Amino acid sequence: MALGHRIPCVGLFGTCGASTWRSAFIARYQSEDIRYFNPQVADWRPEYADIEAQHLARDEIILFPVTGETYGFGSLAETGFSILQALQADPIRNIILMVDEVLNHELESDALAFQESLRARRLVNAHIRQLNRANVFIVQDLAEMLRLSVELYRFSTDVIEGQQKHRNWKRSNNVG
Repeated sequence: MALGHRIPCVGLFGTCGASTWRSAFIARYQSEDIRYFNPQVADWRPEYADIEAQHLARDEIILFPVTGETYGFGSLAETGFSILQALQADPIRNIILMVDEVLNHELESDALAFQESLRARRLVNAHIRQLNRANVFIVQDLAEMLRLSVELYRFSTDVIEGQQKHRNWKRSNNVG
C-alpha cells in the first residue's frame, strides 16, 4: 500500500493482561484526534486475532512496549516476530520498542520466573539494539514512546496531506 493511500494509525501492541499503560496513550490520542488500534479488549474472542494481525501488518506506527508489570514471556517472545512481520509487510513503517529491564518487586515471589524474565529482557534488548533501521526506534520509557508516537503520527499525516495537495495540483494543471 503506497504511503499516499494510507490512513495513519498507531497500533498499541506489547504488554497486555492487567496492564494500564495504554490509558495515557489513548487519552492523548483522543485529545489530539490521533487514530489508534487497541488490541486489549475486555471480552477477547478468537476472531480478534485476525483483526490484530491486520493492524500489525498495516498500521503506520507500531508500539511494542514490554513493561515490568508482568514477566512478559509472551510479549518478549512475540517481539522479534512482530518486528519482522511489520517490516516485511511494509519496510518504511515506524516501530517503537521499549523493553523494561527492571521488573516490579511483586514478581519476585517466583524467583525462577523473575530471573528468566530478566535474562530474556536483556537478550531481547541486546538483539534489538543491533537493528540498524532508521524506522525502528528504541526508547527508554513510556513517556518517550508517547512523545515519539505523536511526532511520527503528525509527520505521517503531513506527508499524506502534502502528497494529496501535489496530486490535486497535478490534476488541476493537467500534469502527468
